[in-house]
Amino acid sequence: MMRLELVKRPQRSALFSVLSPFIAFALTVIAGATMFALLGVNPFNAFNVYFIQPISEVWQLHELAIKAAPLILIAVGLSVCYKANIWNIGAEGQFILGGIFGSIIPVLFPQFEGPLVLPLMLLLGMVGGALYAAIPALLKTRFSTNEILTSLMLVYVAQLFLDWLVRGPWRDPQGHGFPQTIQFGDSAILPELMPDAGRANWGFVFALVAAVAVWLMMSRMLKGFEVRVLGSSPRAGRFAGFGFNKMVFFTFLLSGALAGLAGISEVSGAIGQLQPVISPGYGFTAIIVAFLGRLNPLGIVAAGLVLALTYLGGEAVQSALGISDKVARVFQGMLLFFVLGCDTLIHYRIRLIGFAAPKLEAAPKLEEAR
Repeated sequence: MMRLELVKRPQRSALFSVLSPFIAFALTVIAGATMFALLGVNPFNAFNVYFIQPISEVWQLHELAIKAAPLILIAVGLSVCYKANIWNIGAEGQFILGGIFGSIIPVLFPQFEGPLVLPLMLLLGMVGGALYAAIPALLKTRFSTNEILTSLMLVYVAQLFLDWLVRGPWRDPQGHGFPQTIQFGDSAILPELMPDAGRANWGFVFALVAAVAVWLMMSRMLKGFEVRVLGSSPRAGRFAGFGFNKMVFFTFLLSGALAGLAGISEVSGAIGQLQPVISPGYGFTAIIVAFLGRLNPLGIVAAGLVLALTYLGGEAVQSALGISDKVARVFQGMLLFFVLGCDTLIHYRIRLIGFAAPKLEAAPKLEEAR
């Protein structure tokens, strides 16, 4: 029998480390072309509809920015967690809680208007996301609970809580029975950047500012050094006096706050009210964005734009070619698979190990038995 074993390479290739995302994207394109061919669609025509047409006009670039903003914001926060070897998988739930907390003022106090409304909403959104992220952080530090499971399960709690709110106590009484809140007032709407050209709002600016700020923190500040040390060698971090439990809370709160900011920016910008579903899966797609960007906040900006294009492309092929928009999820899944596969082969090499057949000992001689 033979088995495969991953052996850590003594030194990884710097060239392939840089090329890894591009190789993964090329493999995704090849696999996507095969998928389109199996569906009976010309791959060249499909890729034109999927990748080119959605960004061929100015207003479509604005739509790309709208889709990219939450992905970048969430992924930047997740990159800090993953650099510290802390696995926050629940950004989708923190995104939803940010949208809920930030909507408290326009839903419960619609008469409150003025220049303070929007800043308070954004602040409440960040607080909501951070508080929700603090739950798996507390469970991990207090009870050594696996943060992957707790953060993931809390996503479904958040989704059901939102659904209950918009169908129950927060439902618009003038909404003809539809499960949604009242429309936000003008003071609660995130302004558009260039209203004459498209719908892109300040959420994209928030994403760029967050990416630059976190990049500066990770590359120029002591806290960033602490994150990297604890992520690569917890034992060395303890010798240096860095607290692991404090790092768990710091990374969870930071990523939760950015996810919450993305949530309220989406609700107050692109949607304008709370609905049963406010995210097409941004929190999960942001995980792919983080790794495609090599956990580098500046690289995440480019990766966020690429993944945002998959959402627009999925909608385009549905309307133009009659293909399900779920093809976007397929592309995202293949991209993550190839990214992780390329990274694995950069850090490890595969070795085949054979099993020798067990040898049967000869039966003892009769004289020895006696």
